[in-house]
Amino acid sequence: MQKSIAILGSTGSIGTQTIEVVRSHPDRFRITGLTANRNYTLLIEQALLLNPGKVAIGDSAYYSKVKEALKDTGIKVLAGREGILEIAADNNSRMVVIALVGFSGLRPTMAAIRAGKEIALANKETMVVAGKQVMHEALEEKVPVLPVDSEHSAIFQCLTGEDRDSVEKIILTASGGPFLYHNKEKLEKVTPEEALKHPNWKMGDKITVDSASLMNKGFEVIEARWLFDIVPERIEVVIHPQSVIHSMVQFRDGSVKAQLGMPDMRIPIQLALSYPERMDSSWGRVDFTQPSTLTFLPADQKKFRNLALSYFAIKKGGNMPCILNAANEVAVDAFLKKRLKFSHMPDLIEKTMQRVGFLQNPSFEELTGTDKEARRIAEELIKRK
Repeated sequence: MQKSIAILGSTGSIGTQTIEVVRSHPDRFRITGLTANRNYTLLIEQALLLNPGKVAIGDSAYYSKVKEALKDTGIKVLAGREGILEIAADNNSRMVVIALVGFSGLRPTMAAIRAGKEIALANKETMVVAGKQVMHEALEEKVPVLPVDSEHSAIFQCLTGEDRDSVEKIILTASGGPFLYHNKEKLEKVTPEEALKHPNWKMGDKITVDSASLMNKGFEVIEARWLFDIVPERIEVVIHPQSVIHSMVQFRDGSVKAQLGMPDMRIPIQLALSYPERMDSSWGRVDFTQPSTLTFLPADQKKFRNLALSYFAIKKGGNMPCILNAANEVAVDAFLKKRLKFSHMPDLIEKTMQRVGFLQNPSFEELTGTDKEARRIAEELIKRK
């Protein structure tokens, strides 16, 4: 029986790879909805290929182009935030893949949960900003939240069948990105072009920069805290440049379970779509007969301060992770546009965290306000430089 799937953010890296997985198993999956922000040309191509019931273009300026291109297909074309929310909650889908980038993923995720959809979550910012609220809603609605990130998928697999009380700690692995061996002086001079050359993974621009700064790993610490209901003191980050071990769980008897695989996002995507079943794939395998070395290093939180800021944010709680995320989104955008140095991003984020009003128990509406305030302050700080 085919599982009906809506993909929010279908033109991004995770979205396009999800479509690859779906097309490799046409008897098991069908696409009922697609959304994109501005890449209307690829959205049109995907719609013509997959014939979903609905598509939505986030930027309403492109609505007429999408509408005209799909006018003879019977596909309903929507636009703007409301269009994305409609597809998130559409009755024709059983699962929603959240492949949106940044804070924009929060409202659609909540809409999908409240509509009773299975969630395949690739938008870590949603869990960073409102992980407590998201998991509470999912529990209330009896909705599974299946992680798509390779690290959280690995932890999910290692915990399956285990007594959660026996977990001593979670070990998140990080490649270290392209600047692992850079000193402070070299970090002062790195360019966006260099930051976007990840040694192992093919990802979108924003997450690739986050990986280079280790903010991505900091976000994963926060995400793991809520996904697996574990305090941050029991979440460790270890640098593993080969990206073969995707993460590990250490138990109270001293044993460690690790999940290994090629650095290919299609593997955890497929597991999220098919869980609890494991389906065949033709993708690469780890060849243990070939000479290789797996190395591990401690994560340097002094050099990569974003990781330290992330631990501070989740321990502080309240709206602090929301401030962290908003400031980081502004910082990454400014870096990519060459308005801010790579090495200055942690300073900007920390100053924003110090200036935005702290709320211990924010509502959903207050988190939205926090996000706006943090972005405004971060932008003001950049302009003063």
